[in-house]
Amino acid sequence: MREQSCFHCGLTIEQNEEIDFDDKKFCCTGCKTVYEIFSINDLTSYYDFEKSPGATPQDIKGKYDFLENETILAKVLEFQEGNTSIVSLNIPHIHCSSCIWILENLNRLQLGISTSQVNFHEKKVRITFNSDVVSLKEIVYLLSSIGYEPYISLENYGSAKAKVDRSLTYKLGVAFFCFGNIMLLSFPEYFEMKEFWLDSYKPFFRLLIFLLALPTFFYSASGYYVSAYHSIRTRMLNIDIPIALGIIVMFIRSTYDMLMDHGPGFFDSLASLIFFMLLGKMFQIKTYSFLSFERDFKSYFPIAVTKINKDTSEENVAIYDVLKGDRLLIRNQELIPVDGILISDSAEIDYSFVTGEAVPITKKSGDKVFAGGKQIGKVIEMEVLHSVSQSYLTQLWSNEIFQKKVDQKHKTITDAISRYFTPILLLIAFAGFGYWIFKDANTAFNVFTAVLIVACPCALALTAPFTFGNILRILGKKKFYLKNAVVIEQLAKVDTIVFDKTGTITTNKKSNILYEGNPISNSDITLIKNVLRGSNHPLSRMLYDFLPESKRIAVEEFQEITGKGILAIIDGKEMKIGSGQFVNDIVADGSEIEKTALHIKIGEIYFGKYTFQNQYREGLEKLFANLSKDYQIKVLSGDNDGERSNLEAILPKGTELIFNQKPEQKLEYIKQLQEKGQNVMMVGDGLNDAGALAQSNVGISISENVNVFSPACDAILDATEFSRLNYFLKLSHKAILIIKMSFGLSLLYNVVGLAFAVTGNLLPLVAAIIMPLSTITIVSFVTFMSNYFSNKNLE
Repeated sequence: MREQSCFHCGLTIEQNEEIDFDDKKFCCTGCKTVYEIFSINDLTSYYDFEKSPGATPQDIKGKYDFLENETILAKVLEFQEGNTSIVSLNIPHIHCSSCIWILENLNRLQLGISTSQVNFHEKKVRITFNSDVVSLKEIVYLLSSIGYEPYISLENYGSAKAKVDRSLTYKLGVAFFCFGNIMLLSFPEYFEMKEFWLDSYKPFFRLLIFLLALPTFFYSASGYYVSAYHSIRTRMLNIDIPIALGIIVMFIRSTYDMLMDHGPGFFDSLASLIFFMLLGKMFQIKTYSFLSFERDFKSYFPIAVTKINKDTSEENVAIYDVLKGDRLLIRNQELIPVDGILISDSAEIDYSFVTGEAVPITKKSGDKVFAGGKQIGKVIEMEVLHSVSQSYLTQLWSNEIFQKKVDQKHKTITDAISRYFTPILLLIAFAGFGYWIFKDANTAFNVFTAVLIVACPCALALTAPFTFGNILRILGKKKFYLKNAVVIEQLAKVDTIVFDKTGTITTNKKSNILYEGNPISNSDITLIKNVLRGSNHPLSRMLYDFLPESKRIAVEEFQEITGKGILAIIDGKEMKIGSGQFVNDIVADGSEIEKTALHIKIGEIYFGKYTFQNQYREGLEKLFANLSKDYQIKVLSGDNDGERSNLEAILPKGTELIFNQKPEQKLEYIKQLQEKGQNVMMVGDGLNDAGALAQSNVGISISENVNVFSPACDAILDATEFSRLNYFLKLSHKAILIIKMSFGLSLLYNVVGLAFAVTGNLLPLVAAIIMPLSTITIVSFVTFMSNYFSNKNLE
């Protein structure tokens, strides 16, 4: 009788335990129940991705009652504000595309879950849920009921260090020990010495060699067998299949030779093969981990936060210098970089950075405020509870909610090559074996094994990630911080660059400011300065720094209207600061008022305006001249065209200048360019340009040492490196060139290696040594070329 497999989990169904339901067979009630849950919720597509992808759910009654304890819950939850909570759970059973699909559709299984995102590499799922509708305990029971029981240990959420997986190190150590001793014991047979003592104990030495080969074969190489098995089960052939096949064939052949007394076999080659392959894998992991670590370490945001000193003076400090107990000043639209206690009377906090929901939450004095919130409205003060976590800020910036959906071309090329490489490789190996078996059996087995080992596409598959990882590291050192590697590809495709004017091509540091209008009393200047204190607009910051120091006065109401100005109530007076039309219905129709200016109105009295003679960034003229050779250049501005003549004198002839643009008009302009087939890069200050940055193919936010950056941007450029923008664009093109060169090098290596292997001129031992060397070659080549191009003058 043919064995039946469970439709859900794939396990063999024992006799008399078969459960029939919906024309399908299940091994137990648990698997049948999971299928019913998916059917009721229209989620049976789960079984379309993989065959038998599930696991049998276990009975966990009472196991997670501790999640009802508020103290424990606070440790487990990653974020909790109002009824919005976020938790990251370890799910050991995640193993295939079906797992990812069902775990990212939990909102269809449970009311209250808004989003769930899977990190396949770390086997984690990050769940955002409404704690008023569903509890964490209920979510854990839901996961367990469908076969994805999470692993929750409070050690994971305490101060203890995470456990490091050293299994590869142990396997490498065992392989090295066995390889060394097998080689030592094999020496007499190599030299074919005819000596009585050696001949008498030859069977004993061979037995020792066989015993030493067992842990190498069964333990050290076990990862290749497991990977090959899962690959075959999921019908996605990976490179571990030929490697595992080569090892097994070599072991069986060697055992046969030893038992039949045909010779000592190839146990020495087998042990060395496994050792060198594991060594290559260790090298790959260590090198890539180094690149990832350096990327995380270097990718701190080039932003600062305002610290209030004990003498009430204010200073900008780097966010990684913020310590517990420090007092911080957070302005309108600034990101709260650390957890803390609110000192001000009240605050409106937007947690869209964390949750994606832009509904402000009201906080009162003494309430806890979480890192990642964005202050909306008047300036607030807070006391720091924990120093800043760069990794947490990186996580916020890289939130899936704000990721752009782009075509990862080079990743697709790598996947396509790896997919077809394995079946072609198996075909060549069996063809070579079939040809040589009729001539020389030893050569046939050598050819078969050598082909399987030498033609490893690992180096091919690592080309793109290593190149991008290295370029990200180099750009980070040069103060250009990219959200992810895909941005490099997008930069290389750009053909049109759109610049914002104020705060982007002009600097906030320098400006000649003049006042035109009726005299303003010192008391009113104090009110103006205190209102400006809460704003982060470049003009507001320049005027705030320009006005004399004055005493602090609390702002009763504060509203900053994007693209228009500030509406505030202070000391009982209503104040308007901003554009002429917003403040006093002044329409720019004459040369006298066509200047960049902030108009002032206190109560019903219009006083006048502060005009700004903008200072353009150093190297701007040369930068635009270089960019105009390869790109279309556009300049958008929310200001009037009073600066047109100055800009036309600086910028290349034919540069399009568009003034009086509201934020929504900037976005629409970007969209129109894209509809014409242009790849657009937007460079802005991250304040009024958030919509345009999000719409563009690549959005770059200029950082001028303020704690404002937009989740819509793809990169942050330190303002001091603005003049090197053309260099960064050129380097992105070189990154794509390096990938193409590396692909060519990998393919050439494989063609040459296969030519030697098929003709019987390459021993399996030599192939095992060459395989990790190919990876080292590619990594070295990528590193050398990346550093070469980064140090070369690309202007």
